Amino acid sequence: MGSFLFNTVSFIVAISVLVAVHEYGHYIVGRWTGMKVLRFSIGFGKPIWSRVAGPDQTEYCVSAIPLGGYVRFLDSREGPVDAVDEGRAFNQRPIWARIAVLVAGPAFNFIFAIFAYWALFVYGVPTVTAAVGEVAAGSYAEAAGLETGDRIVAVDGETTRDWESTLVAMLGTMVDDGRIPLTLEDNSGRQRNALLNVGDNANRLTEPGMLFDGLGFQPWRSTDAAAIVGEVSDDSAATRAGLLPGDKITAIDGEPIGRFYDLVNVVSTRADKQVAVEFERGGRVLTVDTILGSTERDGKSHGLLGVTAAVSASDYYYLRKYGLLESVGQAAERTWSTTMFTLSMLGRMLTGDVSIKNISGPINIAQFAGESAENGLDYYLGFLAIVSISLGVLNLLPVPVLDGGQIVYQLVELAKGSPLSERAQVMGQQVGIFALLILMSFAFYNDIARMICC
Repeated sequence: MGSFLFNTVSFIVAISVLVAVHEYGHYIVGRWTGMKVLRFSIGFGKPIWSRVAGPDQTEYCVSAIPLGGYVRFLDSREGPVDAVDEGRAFNQRPIWARIAVLVAGPAFNFIFAIFAYWALFVYGVPTVTAAVGEVAAGSYAEAAGLETGDRIVAVDGETTRDWESTLVAMLGTMVDDGRIPLTLEDNSGRQRNALLNVGDNANRLTEPGMLFDGLGFQPWRSTDAAAIVGEVSDDSAATRAGLLPGDKITAIDGEPIGRFYDLVNVVSTRADKQVAVEFERGGRVLTVDTILGSTERDGKSHGLLGVTAAVSASDYYYLRKYGLLESVGQAAERTWSTTMFTLSMLGRMLTGDVSIKNISGPINIAQFAGESAENGLDYYLGFLAIVSISLGVLNLLPVPVLDGGQIVYQLVELAKGSPLSERAQVMGQQVGIFALLILMSFAFYNDIARMICC
């Protein structure tokens, strides 16, 4: 119940903030271009709070249904206009002014995203290097020769800096022809090329949560570090065994060791016991006996070999941070790339190259909102930026009930010299509502399917 309530509150806060930003764009540009604003509402339905203010006596209100909002302009099509307000109605202003007002809502969503990313880059964004973790046997990744610890430095010749840019590039190339050309770099700095070829499975792998499982590898985690010795503690079991930096431990008492995480788990259960340590050095496999040390933790005694991993988490995690001015450019670049990726994925959904299961409804968005809020303000701000970009893109689509569709109406009027007929506009509205209902049906279906499956 607590999680549901937290998710709901996080979702309402997110939607309220982003809708306020979007509608403020319409509102402020409408005022700048001489239009009279009758109402500015956050939410739909009956107002639960309102205030009338300003020279135009605009009503500012918060309404009962927190799933949107609107700005109501004076419009002569809805009734007679007082002589004092003649020329200030939305439909009486020049076409350029109307288009500016319609564009302003999505534009403010993009501006908000730039501001959010700017704040994140100034503060510092925890970034994960795109590196390969555990590789599944018999998978596409194994067939391509991917190994744990490999860093992905380029996708199809495009340099990538982190998992976000890497995933965008991987998805983009995969849906084209089912092939993902990678440039990999191992821990020694040596680079090589690899090719993930998923063939006709590309569409299936675009479903939420399917990419890594389908390709057969997971992103690198600190537990994926190889059991290669980095440093050897003085007067430790490792010192007595003669272990040296660079030795690769392959077994303890005959129990295979693949990762440093495995080594810690096996050694931990053998406090103060003699063990046989098998390791590789210079192409030779050696075995030596040593008595493990021990350390107290959580009231229990744990075995201690006395080595550190040659590769640590700090080699794969870093803080991406820029100065005040440099962050502006980085934020604009991130907003642009995310916008283009969103448009690309929407287009590929229409062509069937990308699964429509990626369409999320309010239930799934609420879960993301709650999870990001739990992880901290920086994660929540990043979530708001992504959703704000999505709102901006969706509202610019040429669907009559959205800003993009209304912009098309204005352009048609500009071209033909007169407004579309009332009948044509009504038909357009009906088509737009039908399209949105289909989209919402897919979104709710996907949300429910995720809840049932998970």
